[in-house]
Amino acid sequence: MASTFFTTLDITHYPNSLNLKHHHQNPFTFISPRKPTKPTLFYCNSSKKPDISQDPQKQNPSLADQLKTLSTTTLSDTPPQNTTQLLTKPKSIWVNPTKPRPSVLNLQRHQRKTYSHNPQIRDLKLFSKKLNECQDSEDAFLNVLEEIPHPPTRENALLVLNSLKPWEKTMLFFNWIKTQDSFPMETIFYNVAMKSLRFGRQFQLIEDLANEMIENGVELDNITYSTIITCAKRSNLFDKAVEWFERMYKTGLMPDEVTYSAVLDVYAKLGKVEEVMSLYERGRASGWTPDAIAFAVLAKMFGEAGDYDGIRYVLQEMKSLGVKPNLVVFNTLLEAMGKAGKPGLARSLFEEMVAAGISPDAKTLTSLVKIYGKARWARDALDLWQRMKSNGWPMDFILYNTLLSMCADLGLQEEAEGLFEDMKGSQHCKPDSWSYTAMLNIYGSGGNVEKAMGLFDEMSVENVAINVMGCTCLIQCLGRAKRMDDLVKVFESSVERGVRPDDRLCGCLLSVVSYCENDDDLDKVVSCLRKSNPRLVSFVKLLGKSEIGFEKIKGEFKEILNNTEVEARRPFCNCLIDICRKRNLDERAHELLYMGTIYGLYPGLHTKTPEEWRLNVRSLSVGAAHTAFEEWVGTLTAMVSRQEPLPELLSASTGAGTHKFSQGLANAFESHVNKLSAPFRQSEEKAGVFVATREDVVSWVQSKVPSLS
Repeated sequence: MASTFFTTLDITHYPNSLNLKHHHQNPFTFISPRKPTKPTLFYCNSSKKPDISQDPQKQNPSLADQLKTLSTTTLSDTPPQNTTQLLTKPKSIWVNPTKPRPSVLNLQRHQRKTYSHNPQIRDLKLFSKKLNECQDSEDAFLNVLEEIPHPPTRENALLVLNSLKPWEKTMLFFNWIKTQDSFPMETIFYNVAMKSLRFGRQFQLIEDLANEMIENGVELDNITYSTIITCAKRSNLFDKAVEWFERMYKTGLMPDEVTYSAVLDVYAKLGKVEEVMSLYERGRASGWTPDAIAFAVLAKMFGEAGDYDGIRYVLQEMKSLGVKPNLVVFNTLLEAMGKAGKPGLARSLFEEMVAAGISPDAKTLTSLVKIYGKARWARDALDLWQRMKSNGWPMDFILYNTLLSMCADLGLQEEAEGLFEDMKGSQHCKPDSWSYTAMLNIYGSGGNVEKAMGLFDEMSVENVAINVMGCTCLIQCLGRAKRMDDLVKVFESSVERGVRPDDRLCGCLLSVVSYCENDDDLDKVVSCLRKSNPRLVSFVKLLGKSEIGFEKIKGEFKEILNNTEVEARRPFCNCLIDICRKRNLDERAHELLYMGTIYGLYPGLHTKTPEEWRLNVRSLSVGAAHTAFEEWVGTLTAMVSRQEPLPELLSASTGAGTHKFSQGLANAFESHVNKLSAPFRQSEEKAGVFVATREDVVSWVQSKVPSLS
């Protein structure tokens, strides 16, 4: 969505403070020695160091003093999840050529015991069907058991046990067999029971049976361990899977290929990459030829980290071993290519798959559309859609909605409308809430208010629920069109239909406040915002009170940020700066920029090399970009006045904007630069980049401050 709220900001805080006060009628006049009324930003580090030799306390501050500053600039946040860096090159395993290769797996699948022909099989099959269809209570099951047509011999019991479907009934029959004491309970009975429990993902019961086998001296064979490990994997109990795999080795039993591949997947999901590659190479050294499933595990592992070198290693290994990828492997590799940011290679891989005679499924096509959308390859995505229709490739909800979302991201309104009509004509993929949301996003971004409102009314008629994102898109569109009555109507209707305003919606309303032209419109928007976040409304009013000091504003702002989702904090600060600029509260705007900086909301605003200093405002709102530019040139002015060195080139980057409906920041930024008569001019080589030489800046500052000439 092209809105103020959804822009991402990057601003870096440089801790040096500058004794300058902002006078926005003439913001670049060097003023000294008046003490500033608020902290100011200093973006360019001076080579001079402050003299603290006269103050021993400053030389050796106490720990409490050091932590005091840190505590005032730290926001609450959830701890990041532990991640493991994947190795791009597998760790080599040394093999002594004078000794036989140590085996780590059994290259032959464990042979299952065969059943002898049972002449009573027909009667027992009918009896098993009765057990499967009886009520789920234990009493009902035991009543049917009394009708067993033949004595529960070993062969009869195995046949019935293997025919039961619900795991609960499997356990009831298994326990009943043990009470009959007609024959010893062998490994095969436990294996059959565990297989049924695995379908039900009842790992704890499987582990209990395994421990029972150990206590009773019943052998655990390869199938037993394989069932335990694969059930733990399916139940996402990865630590348990590793534990039983290690116990298997301690007994001297070698896992077969299926178990080995399952454990590779477990280690990969645990992020234990070195263990994965060690297992892989040890298996290869034992003569193991991995199958497509094992390679899919490796591809997914490297893809999760976007490790292209690892993905390439997988492809080379498959080619060298003559293993042909199946559909699952191709899907995994495509997802990996997307995460690695390789759309061209993903396209080549897809064409290779089609050429190999493998038809893509909906998952394949969805992955490819996401990759094209992320890379902004609109033509390739739309060509793919045409191929889907002509070849009759499968289309599902997720694929349709992914295509619509891509059209929304790229501003492809006509193409999206065609897709949307296709969905309406489909028997199985009628538009749902997310489909309508994508269309609201497209119409809202393009300012097509009438179509957006028509779609909103259609959702009510078709009884399609509106979600918070769709409401946000529509409100942003109505706000820009200055249709505040419709905005209030949409907000109240959405809340009545179950939408719970979140920080995204609050940020959207806050952005609308920033361009309200009159008090009547302002009151209407504020009334909606008050119902969503009353504390935010109170803070906006606080910003307009000149008697309120900086420390009070800072404390309130910190509390608001701590109660805001992390991804919404920067947009909130952006919108608040825009509101201050709109109300001519420029001093407050600079204070907010400073606070946003010390709270870490704006990393990366500045980049510095010996040859060039750049101000990066491409992801800022207009008001925030203007404020950041004023801070920057104020610092440059001070440096020139102190005769400190500047690089040869200074530049500001606004970005060119690739979205069809993008308003772009370059025009607004250029207008502001011209208003200030700053010497920055649009670069002829790079769109959205404004450049000035060191001589231009020095000459301009001297013209603004004649005493420096």
